[in-house]
Amino acid sequence: MGIFPGFGSWISKNSQQPLKGEAKGSENIESKSVSEKDNNNNNAPAKKNKKEYYDEKEKMRQDILWHDEEKKHPWHNPPPKVKVTSKKGVYHMNLEMTLGAPPELIHLWLTHPHGSPFLDEKKWRDLMITKSKKVLMEDGPREVFKVERSVAYDFFSLTTIPIPLHLIVEENRKDLTGKYKKEKVMLMKVFEGNYKVEPVYVDQERLCKKRLPKSSEEYRKCSGGQGKIGSKLTINQYFEPYPPFNLPPFSWYIRGNTIKTSKKLLNALQNTARSARRAGPLKEPPKP
Repeated sequence: MGIFPGFGSWISKNSQQPLKGEAKGSENIESKSVSEKDNNNNNAPAKKNKKEYYDEKEKMRQDILWHDEEKKHPWHNPPPKVKVTSKKGVYHMNLEMTLGAPPELIHLWLTHPHGSPFLDEKKWRDLMITKSKKVLMEDGPREVFKVERSVAYDFFSLTTIPIPLHLIVEENRKDLTGKYKKEKVMLMKVFEGNYKVEPVYVDQERLCKKRLPKSSEEYRKCSGGQGKIGSKLTINQYFEPYPPFNLPPFSWYIRGNTIKTSKKLLNALQNTARSARRAGPLKEPPKP
């Protein structure tokens, strides 16, 4: 996915250095999937680059706008909103967060195997890494893949253990949506969810006074091309532990730590967006 190479390549370049624990495993993130593809397609023709569903000029304009504004008026991250409910033993965790970065970039960080946008800056460790990815199906902007990830799980604040997640993910690069379900997740009977990234017209009230825009094109016109586009990330996570871990006191601990871990991942994503804004674009915008 070559989405936002300016921000994306900078983050990838600066977050692949070995950190603590399993960070070295991120150096060969797609090695397993590549070998699996090669074994099945030794004589297959070279694969064409994926079609991207974004405007290159608008992408570069957003890079510059966010970088310039960050120097004058730094973006302040609002805290993530988390709501947890339970029905018939299945927990539903709804998470919402606004980020100071364009939607295409946020979606890229959620799905792309390279780099590590989930960096714990206090302990200087990767909170989540992708260890392997195998594409199962591609149909235009829609892609289904099998992925193995590892999440840092703090155990009673005494030590950190890596929790492996084997997931089947379906994403849509045009709609910036996705859904996932478990293939195998430790202790979990149910582990599935969905996510979407939506545009937030940050400067609409200041620059579009006559009429609030309903699309990115309207926003670009009414703001004179000076309006920044942020992102609203919504995640719905459903999980249920296997017995006896679905009963108190085990269930209380798993529920609480799952929420805590999710908040850490979201905060790390916000910090990555901040680093991207400060770094700015790495190349000049394309000529009209």
